[in-house]
Amino acid sequence: MSLAQYADDALFAPRKIVDALCTTSKEIGRTAGFGKDAIQRKDRLRSDRTQRRLREMIEIVNKVEPRFGSASIAYAWYRSEPLSGFSGQTAMQLIRNGRADEVLDYIEAVDAGVYA
Repeated sequence: MSLAQYADDALFAPRKIVDALCTTSKEIGRTAGFGKDAIQRKDRLRSDRTQRRLREMIEIVNKVEPRFGSASIAYAWYRSEPLSGFSGQTAMQLIRNGRADEVLDYIEAVDAGVYA
């Protein structure tokens, strides 16, 4: 899916993310490293930090979705698969620590056969 398909009025919409990833809004908030109010309260949802984390999560899930065949399986990988070279941290943990660019670089390296 394109990033725009997860958004309403230029903001990432938790309901669209929840539907696409077959999960709950509480889980999306936890995955992004927020409390549930960050994606349920409009003022918190509109914050740059919340929108950035949601965008990073969706970018990464979209990037690996072709490998796994579905967005929900790609989301499971994002949350649970330790990445080599990152001390056993998952993509989710790295993004929570502001390292989304490193995760995207890692995925590109895997796609290029560097970690194959």
